[in-house]
Amino acid sequence: MSVENLFEPLRLGAIQLRSRIVMAPMTRMRAGAGHAPTALNVEYYVQRASAGMIVTEGTAVSPQAQGFPNAPGIYTAAQIAGWRAIVEAVHARGGVIVLQIAHNGRNSHSSLLPDGVLPVAPSAVPPNIPAFTSESLPVPAEVPRALDAEEIPGIVAEFRQAAANAIEAGFDGIEIQAANGHLIEQFLENGVNLRADAYGGTKENRARLLFEIVAAVAAETGADRLGVRLSPFGRYAGIYDSNPLELFTYVVRELSARNIAYLHLIEARGSEIGLTDHLNNGTLNNAALFRPAFAGPLITAAAYTPESAAEALQLGYADAVAFGRSFVANPDLPERIRRNAPLTAFDRSTAYGGGAHGYTDYPTLAAGAGH
Repeated sequence: MSVENLFEPLRLGAIQLRSRIVMAPMTRMRAGAGHAPTALNVEYYVQRASAGMIVTEGTAVSPQAQGFPNAPGIYTAAQIAGWRAIVEAVHARGGVIVLQIAHNGRNSHSSLLPDGVLPVAPSAVPPNIPAFTSESLPVPAEVPRALDAEEIPGIVAEFRQAAANAIEAGFDGIEIQAANGHLIEQFLENGVNLRADAYGGTKENRARLLFEIVAAVAAETGADRLGVRLSPFGRYAGIYDSNPLELFTYVVRELSARNIAYLHLIEARGSEIGLTDHLNNGTLNNAALFRPAFAGPLITAAAYTPESAAEALQLGYADAVAFGRSFVANPDLPERIRRNAPLTAFDRSTAYGGGAHGYTDYPTLAAGAGH
């Protein structure tokens, strides 16, 4: 199948892309002291500046939002400066880059958080996967502390400030992480959200936090520079909902009504790619399922090949496709797709933490790879 449609330009609200090949957000755990990006991170992102758009790794909106050792934040001056260096370098290569802002909620560990406090969540329900300590050691997950209703406006304000900090750093836009079992999705799904207040119970109440954050971030960036990532039918860290089709149809329609720049959906077959290379084949196609509910541009992600990506565009399921592992292993992925060149295999053993190995030392075609 021809892949030429992947190279057509695309506009996401106020964000202009030169192609429909998006770099997916991927946790890499290689930030420096104080969770600030370093020169190594600059090199990593610049190597991949040929993407139609880069979506950065999930970036914590506050110290309480941290979930992994050496994961970046966007709440201190040093972090803003580190990200500014990345943005300026990507822009110098003609690239487009948006910051994914996130709160890990229960998927954290007390050793990563200020004063060793417990992770927070909508309810005291732990994830079913290990946590990582500040020393990068896997340990059993802790039972999180349920947030008081009075604390929630503060979390919304942290997302708004993170967006303001991102604009200060020069980013082209913001993506809200409401997928992959992070705090916002923990509120969305009733297998984890057991609350009986204004943030629990009905789907409207469970989606309240997301829509409050969308409104707050849009006030800083404009809705036309704001995307939202969702993972309907995903089961990451044991999250689930009793009626995901009803829930996410409602959420997607409401996001459409807010005229955000784009919707970013993770296909359920790859909702646990952060943990394993095994795919949950046979699951529903989220892009096809929710496309009618969203009027704006839609990005689909998870385990696409260039050919299956081109097919998704041709069928109208999506307007762009995000590649994760293949962008890690192939810094020049668009050029490889254009030339139908072989793709370097992803090495999971170097995915998280460490230094340049498995991060900035993957070969490019220009360096003689693939011939």
